[in-house]
Amino acid sequence: MRPPDFWQAGGNPWPGRLLAPLGVAYGAATMLRRWRARPYQAAVPVLVAGGLTLGGAGKTPLALALAERLTDHAPHFLSRGYGGSLAGPLRVDPARHGAEEVGDEPLLLAASHPTWVAHDRAAGARAAVAGGAGLLILDDGFQNPTLAKDLAFVAIDGEGGIGNGRVFPAGPLREPIAAALARAGAMIRIGEDRTGIARLVGGRCPLLGARLQPASDSAALAGRRVLAFCGIARPAKFLASLSAVGAEIAASRAFPDHHPYSAAEISGLLADAAHLDALPVTTAKDRVRLPPDLRGRVQVLAVSLVFDDPGALDRLLCAHLPPPPTPPHPAPPHPPKVG
Repeated sequence: MRPPDFWQAGGNPWPGRLLAPLGVAYGAATMLRRWRARPYQAAVPVLVAGGLTLGGAGKTPLALALAERLTDHAPHFLSRGYGGSLAGPLRVDPARHGAEEVGDEPLLLAASHPTWVAHDRAAGARAAVAGGAGLLILDDGFQNPTLAKDLAFVAIDGEGGIGNGRVFPAGPLREPIAAALARAGAMIRIGEDRTGIARLVGGRCPLLGARLQPASDSAALAGRRVLAFCGIARPAKFLASLSAVGAEIAASRAFPDHHPYSAAEISGLLADAAHLDALPVTTAKDRVRLPPDLRGRVQVLAVSLVFDDPGALDRLLCAHLPPPPTPPHPAPPHPPKVG
């Protein structure tokens, strides 16, 4: 779905006000579910890359960035597999599974580290540990109370912030802000703070800055005319990244978040791009939802999350996680036999 305009700060306040009682009920139900839960304690540390708002905060890039800093801990990703038909628990195989089965984010994650999907997070944790996980990173799941977390990172978009500050459906928040900050190990502000996030956090948890950085091969897009298309929560972020690398956006098309592209849609976009003498470009998350036989005809602008102060992140991780396991030393060679 596309977020309604009234969810944004400065939008028409009346729909949010009229829906506010439903937002209070939704927030209360979330808190009651957490109070009644008996979280499963996994045999390995559990981190979560979660969000305060519905969609578009940067949870998946955050999960990938955490895994890259924790490679020595043998990280595995765990996801609910939003949009996929398989309940799991199962390990994602990009050569065998499609986005319609496991969701688009798990396919993106599985390209770098072992990834599991499970509607039942506790069952997924058990399966991942049995499969060799030394540490679990949840892509989303901050509000899910069924699995105990050792450290919760909460992503927030620097430009969008918390929107109108109301809880769904009156606004984009998944739960009341005070409850979220009380459980967060750190807030990760992605992009420039244009909405007063530092004031919002107010020292109630650590606040770390980060930014989305285009991949090195994106330099090839400088000066190129492009037709940009995506099905993500915040298309403007994708367009801004293209502009930042010097691409000339001849046209753009926005689809709903997690949109499953048909062959006819992509063929139409390719024809439009040819008519405009432009290169069709999309996001890495969108690419896994393209028909396999057409993926090679679309350029991808990949991005990664870069922290403003990596040392602050490392200190936070060291404070909450045990050191990585020490690999066993190889046995000394047998001395040669004499005589």
